[in-house]
Amino acid sequence: MESFKNYFVSFWKGLWSLLVGMKVTGTEFVTKKVTEQYPENRATLKVADRFRGELKLVYENGEHKCVACGICQMNCPNGTIQVIANKVTTEDGKTKRVLDKYMYDLGSCTFCQLCVVTCPHDALEFDNAFEHAVFTREKLVKQLNHDTDKSVENK
Repeated sequence: MESFKNYFVSFWKGLWSLLVGMKVTGTEFVTKKVTEQYPENRATLKVADRFRGELKLVYENGEHKCVACGICQMNCPNGTIQVIANKVTTEDGKTKRVLDKYMYDLGSCTFCQLCVVTCPHDALEFDNAFEHAVFTREKLVKQLNHDTDKSVENK
């Protein structure tokens, strides 16, 4: 007799669970659908400010703030960033590093933001650009210091 009672108790528990699940499904079925009309609404599309789309150098007065210290390259977990620098002697007789090329591989970036957080000069930030579809991976490797004269000569 006890097993007969357990059978009906478990049956009603299962039926109650099914009805609760169907209630959730039914409410989702009748709610208004929200669909992004992506290609047509590019002009009015709002991307969240915290979205990490693409790394870029910060420029002030036409010059980038990067001093080629290489901390971003050391902290990158998978070698996405490559800082190529030259040593230059200043008028004071001191040697300092000058950024020659700042190479960034968007295809292997994990968007972890370790490079931005650890930069001591706030020379890096993420942009909201999100359309990165290309046919070859070589097009995803970008030189970020495009506004300097040296980067034009080395292209």
